[in-house]
Amino acid sequence: HTHTTNIYKPTHTITLEDLGPDAPPLQISVTSDLHIGGVILKLVEQTNLKKDWSDHSLWWEQKQQWLLRTGWTLDKCGVHADARLVFTPQHKPLRLGLPNGATLKMRACFSSTVFRTVMGICRVLNLRHPEELSLLRPVEEKKKKKDKDSSEELYDLTDVPLTAGAQNNTLKKLLIHYCSKVWTLYNGMPAHFADSPKTEAVYKMLSVSLPSPAPEAIAKLYRPASVVDKTHIHTRWLDSSRSLMQQGIQENDKLWLRFKYYTYHDMDPKYDAVRLTQLYEQARWAILLEDIDCTEEEMMLFGALQYHIGKESLSQDMVSSCQGMDDLESALKSLEVKMVGDGNSTDMLVRDTYNKSSLNDHLKIFRPKRLTLKGYKQYWCKFQDTSISYYKSKEDRFGEPIQQLNLKGCEVAPDVNVAGQKFCIKLLIPAPEGMNEIYLRCENEKQYSQWMAACKLASKGLTLLDSSYQSEVKNIQTFLSMQRSSSAAPTAQTDDSINTHSLVSPRYQKKYKPKQLTPRILEAYQNVAQLSLTSAILKFLQIWQALPDFGISYFMVRFKGSRKDEVLGIANNRLIRIDLGVGDVVKTWRYNNMRQWNVNWDIRQVAIEFDGNINIAFSCVNADCKVVHEYIGGYIFMSTRARQQSDTLNEELFHKLTGGHEAL
Repeated sequence: HTHTTNIYKPTHTITLEDLGPDAPPLQISVTSDLHIGGVILKLVEQTNLKKDWSDHSLWWEQKQQWLLRTGWTLDKCGVHADARLVFTPQHKPLRLGLPNGATLKMRACFSSTVFRTVMGICRVLNLRHPEELSLLRPVEEKKKKKDKDSSEELYDLTDVPLTAGAQNNTLKKLLIHYCSKVWTLYNGMPAHFADSPKTEAVYKMLSVSLPSPAPEAIAKLYRPASVVDKTHIHTRWLDSSRSLMQQGIQENDKLWLRFKYYTYHDMDPKYDAVRLTQLYEQARWAILLEDIDCTEEEMMLFGALQYHIGKESLSQDMVSSCQGMDDLESALKSLEVKMVGDGNSTDMLVRDTYNKSSLNDHLKIFRPKRLTLKGYKQYWCKFQDTSISYYKSKEDRFGEPIQQLNLKGCEVAPDVNVAGQKFCIKLLIPAPEGMNEIYLRCENEKQYSQWMAACKLASKGLTLLDSSYQSEVKNIQTFLSMQRSSSAAPTAQTDDSINTHSLVSPRYQKKYKPKQLTPRILEAYQNVAQLSLTSAILKFLQIWQALPDFGISYFMVRFKGSRKDEVLGIANNRLIRIDLGVGDVVKTWRYNNMRQWNVNWDIRQVAIEFDGNINIAFSCVNADCKVVHEYIGGYIFMSTRARQQSDTLNEELFHKLTGGHEAL
């Protein structure tokens, strides 16, 4: 095999961004067997500029790719004389829209995968578990003619080096230990924020809840009017396995940083001030912008908690409110959304003698799909393992039940009005042909709390003997007591500083005048006024997580063999098929029954195989199917974290599960 070396030197034209937009491109003559590092060296010599070039790399415009392997030759990279190369910094300023609505200007890596870029951003912002967040293109705001391009307030962190938080640590070591609690705290904040009053103000903005927005500000923001609108927002997520430059993002562009996966690992208020505050802000905006539905009573409670958190935030910060952490343990436990069947076998042991293995009581049952006009009818019901059996009467309980309902994999939603003493549980139970709808009506709060907790656990495949049952009952009881109007309490004083319309979504702003809302919110406030700041934020998040539509990301799809568009909901433990005509859940599939899934990239179709020879396939209507593929793979990756005891983030596994054929 003879190797012919290149005798002639083709001329490469390279644009050097630092010389200004009008500067002519540099032309250098190199042979194609010169390596990338050699090209860079020649370039730097030719500029005669004395500066630190270590962050610069070559970007190949036509191919939209970085040439980062400095040891590779131009030939090996496939670069020919007609290639347009740009010598440009890998880290550039980006405007980040944060969950709290503030905009932060900071440097981000434009050459690594977005997954790694987000890790770098989160490291500077002091956000642990960066795998739960990602970047998306923002939704354009409705501009009024009057608004003469109102310039947004910018917080600036561009001077903070991206290795901030690394203190005497190489970048690699830092990435490996990133998820562990290795922050250097100074006056309760990471050291790199203590440099100047400007950076201290940024940390305060990140870690302390911002004041309630004016109703006009809420009205200006984009609100999804239907589930179809909700599908549009999720088409905007960036691809985690490609770089910002590859996705057309330019220097100083605006992107949103958001929690993408609704499963929060290892929450600890001592280290997670920023994480908790930003998660609270994201939840609060989801409620104010009607991104998630809630009942009127729940809205009043959310309003009261926001009012309380706002007041407390003025008087103290997260770090100083870390006393009383012990009462938070149970709240934190329920915050971490429990993945199906991830409890280890010791969980199933009876923790104390009071734990009953079954519930037995009279309940009223209603089945709307049955062709009868009869409403609720009373039965004797027995809850055991993950099933409810019901009988005509208590005396018949030793015979065959009328029906046994297996709740594993079902959807559970509350249908409650505390003031009207209505305590119902809505169940959607998987059946071969779709979902069966059943309502259970309880007599009182105590019975409702026990049965609701049992249903929630059973849907995840857990029984009454699971250690989380008692705390689930307690959480439901606390939530109900917060919605109770306390007639014993002194009549809620009117507070002029309370801007009620800032605490509720536009639907309730239209429905009630401020003077009607204020007493209701202040009444609910009586029930939460004693909570510490951290407890109040955790309580808000807990109630948000209990909403029936919590944690579902919607996509418009076309199922194989179907002739109409439908909506696919992706949650942390299941996929949900929604009929657009009626807006009802038609079918759910659990990840823990998933055998395998793959994408046919040629026809942009996702195919999934479940246990029991169930196969589904769909194509995406308005999103790239890579986004859907990444969402499902991402949730499966999140569920592996509990099993991996180390703090190392298994980046390779993430890309394997989410990256599709390119990453593999």
